[in-house]
Amino acid sequence: MEFINSMPFMADALVWRTLLEACRVHGNTELGKHAAEMILQQEPDDPAAYILLSNLHYSAGQWRDVTKIRKGMKERNLIKEAGYSWIEVENMVHRFHVGDTSHPQAWEIYVELDQLAAKIKEMGYIPDTDFVLHDVEEEQKEQFLFQHSEKIAVAYGIISTTPSEPIRIFKNLRICGDCHTVMKYISMATGREIVVRD
Repeated sequence: MEFINSMPFMADALVWRTLLEACRVHGNTELGKHAAEMILQQEPDDPAAYILLSNLHYSAGQWRDVTKIRKGMKERNLIKEAGYSWIEVENMVHRFHVGDTSHPQAWEIYVELDQLAAKIKEMGYIPDTDFVLHDVEEEQKEQFLFQHSEKIAVAYGIISTTPSEPIRIFKNLRICGDCHTVMKYISMATGREIVVRD
């Protein structure tokens, strides 16, 4: 807060969103609530603020607050923007959503993704299931993590480009911490340069 208060200009919603996400990562619910209030003062119909606040409460195990926030979003007709990733291969853009199986090469993509998951686990990767905000078993959370759109896109990039080409993935939302870690491991496992822009 000291940093935000010392800025030579008034903090905008982006600054507060960044702080709110940091509060989720570090488990600071009280400061996170304050950051959400500041966002909503500036942008009262911003679904991202509600989602980030809901994720903060979820991470803290505060189920009632999660339900209350989600219910409030429904009542206000606020809809979360769907996350997706894209990659350009041979002058053609390929777009993927979470768990996407619509691509003509979906089977090959998921085979590659399974092989990559096995390789990076051998290298020491441990799935960070804290980024799965569903109340399901750990094994199911791991499966959910490997269905993130950026992981699907990178697997497609690996099977569709030459080993000397860098793989450039774009994402419309912030990449989760687990995906960030996975990209580093996949880069090490394959020797490929991987760039993800979110």
